[in-house]
Amino acid sequence: MSKILISYFSASGVTKEVASKIADITGGDLFEIEPVNKYTNEDLNWNNNDSRSSIEMSNPSSRPEVKNKVSNLSDYDTVLIGFPIWWDLAPRVINTFIEENNLEGKKIFCFATSGTSSVNNSFNTLKNTYNNLNFVNAKRLTSNVSENDVTSLIM
Repeated sequence: MSKILISYFSASGVTKEVASKIADITGGDLFEIEPVNKYTNEDLNWNNNDSRSSIEMSNPSSRPEVKNKVSNLSDYDTVLIGFPIWWDLAPRVINTFIEENNLEGKKIFCFATSGTSSVNNSFNTLKNTYNNLNFVNAKRLTSNVSENDVTSLIM
């Protein structure tokens, strides 16, 4: 059986909750993608064009600094990357994580949290941006994630 890393970025706690449930179901290890500067409620105000998240998401080359890298990435052959959907994309901190950790040769699955947005555009954008990596599948999940949801994502 493959060793699974469940990496995730969570701004409000929802994605963290989903990641924890996935870890319980799979027995995988959790790794929180933490920005050096945590996001405040003001930073996350998508209605304000001057908010930090709005500025980052309007700049495709934005790469918010993260606190740490995965120290034992070679131990894993499957990596899940979880994030909330922002502006129909993965937050830019996910790009930072991907670029700072060597994911070549890993099977990558994405899970996203959103009330209504599809995961398709964010997944396809990551897959096209990092076309040297093996992005396999993606699924939008909610806090009531089930074993069937996880199985349909990674099997």
